[in-house]
Amino acid sequence: MSFNHFDTNGRAVMVDVSEKNKTMRTAIASAQVKMQQDILCTIIEGAASKGDVLGVARLAGIMASKKVPDMIPLSHPLAIHHASIEFDVNLDDGLITIRATVKAYERTGVEMEAMVSASLTALTIYDMCKGMDKSIEIRNTMLEYKDGGKSGLYQRQN
Repeated sequence: MSFNHFDTNGRAVMVDVSEKNKTMRTAIASAQVKMQQDILCTIIEGAASKGDVLGVARLAGIMASKKVPDMIPLSHPLAIHHASIEFDVNLDDGLITIRATVKAYERTGVEMEAMVSASLTALTIYDMCKGMDKSIEIRNTMLEYKDGGKSGLYQRQN
């Protein structure tokens, strides 16, 4: 079984995972949004003009985990069984760290679902706050953890 996205003639193909066994797959990805402290205070206080920034961003991230095949060519549609978004707010640094967790009992991993989820959560925060400051930065999107499947456990080392 080949896990290549190209056939013998060099044409793009979706990897055939039909003969792989289903296993529980879990992935956690993170992203950071850096902004001025006063903007972060506005978000925390729920006083942003566009509403509940973190609540809307959380929903956007969860929804994004289910839309990966619509955005990334050759990715497999997966039955997502769990998706969640957690925020760690560091007011002193003006930083929101996003952690997206995705789980599925599937034949292929959910790493891209977690990465897209974290990314779109960050983009939603930017979108809802860009009227206050367009210099807000999105940083450090990365896979933190994955488990399941043939390759087993991966955990990013700090």
